[in-house]
Amino acid sequence: MSTMAAQRRQVGMRDETRSVSRVSVSLSGYDSLTVPIHRASTIRYPDAASFAARFERDADGYVYGLYGTPTHRYLEKKITELEEGARTVLAPSGQAAITCAMLAFVAAGERILIPDTVYGPVRDFAMHELVALGIEPVFYDPVDLEALDALIDDRTRLVWTESPGSVTLEMQDIQAIVRMAHAKGALVGCDNTWASPLNFKPLRHGADFVVEALSKHLAGHSDLILGSVTTRDDAQGLRLKASLGRLGIGTSPDDCALAARGIETLAVRLERSSASGLQIAAWLAEHPCIETVIHPALPENPGHEIWKRDFSGACGVFTFTLREQYVDQSFAALDVLQLISIGASWGGTKSLIAPTSVKALRTVRPWAGPDYLFRLNVGLEHPDDLQNDLERFFMAMTENSKTTPRTAAGYL
Repeated sequence: MSTMAAQRRQVGMRDETRSVSRVSVSLSGYDSLTVPIHRASTIRYPDAASFAARFERDADGYVYGLYGTPTHRYLEKKITELEEGARTVLAPSGQAAITCAMLAFVAAGERILIPDTVYGPVRDFAMHELVALGIEPVFYDPVDLEALDALIDDRTRLVWTESPGSVTLEMQDIQAIVRMAHAKGALVGCDNTWASPLNFKPLRHGADFVVEALSKHLAGHSDLILGSVTTRDDAQGLRLKASLGRLGIGTSPDDCALAARGIETLAVRLERSSASGLQIAAWLAEHPCIETVIHPALPENPGHEIWKRDFSGACGVFTFTLREQYVDQSFAALDVLQLISIGASWGGTKSLIAPTSVKALRTVRPWAGPDYLFRLNVGLEHPDDLQNDLERFFMAMTENSKTTPRTAAGYL
């Protein structure tokens, strides 16, 4: 029906009806540089036959808002392109992306092998939800390939990887793990959030699917929670997409648009935070208050050779530990920081520090270092200003050695 005919048809409508009726707006000549935000729960069909045949539409068609809008499709395709994969499925968080992938590909009676250095909430999920569903989680030493090979049996459906590992940043040899897992019929999944697809592409190295916590580097502004799973094989991607649909898991188009916008500056943000992070890491390594600096891009780091071989860059996230005599004063001293905020997460424009204990989260490879580690996310502030802020923290520790230690519970 033409616009004029539609207008004629609306003649005689009452205002209440006009208020909720759509009007036609021409898009001729309109080509915005930005990603349009398409919000929808209901998708309108042109006729009854189309509605009856709605489930015959292809996987990228539009059926209902839960299953995606053009805004979702744009972000999915952009991430698929960056990961060099076949299909991307979005989830409400990085944690949801991991857990949904595990549930989609592993069944009761099967096993998932999980690195001992995995992101803490994933360990919690494995020990509670996976066990309750009859799936056996087995934790392994992330850098002991021989021991891992011995663990992969005919019940092992998935070998999970996270490289570098959470907080302690152990590097895993993804190529070697893929070879041994695939030889025994197991899939390989990888949490690639630290590197992002700009610095490491697990699918290129043989992994079957890769997860990103989009809340971190890709969105980049600490203002949304979102995750993605990209598969190397389209059939696996469709299986995952169907699983999330059955679970009723969807994402906001507004968050998708923010993530898509963040991707546009990802390269320059990563370059800046990585350079600043390396400058600060090198400075910390020589500081008298510091015991160790853990950063894969530093030559003295145990996993440096793997990072150098497989990764094209780093980011501004790394960990340091204090000399034992300063640990008791460290929590009170954190309060003097002016630029660096105390908080979880990372990958945003603003610098963060998070004191963390990992001993209780290691069951295979005990952590022999200091009880508390300090994860630093270097943002986009000038590195000299951040060094001055950290120096303020160190001075507070050394000058107030008799300060009563503050519990770390409120900071984790």
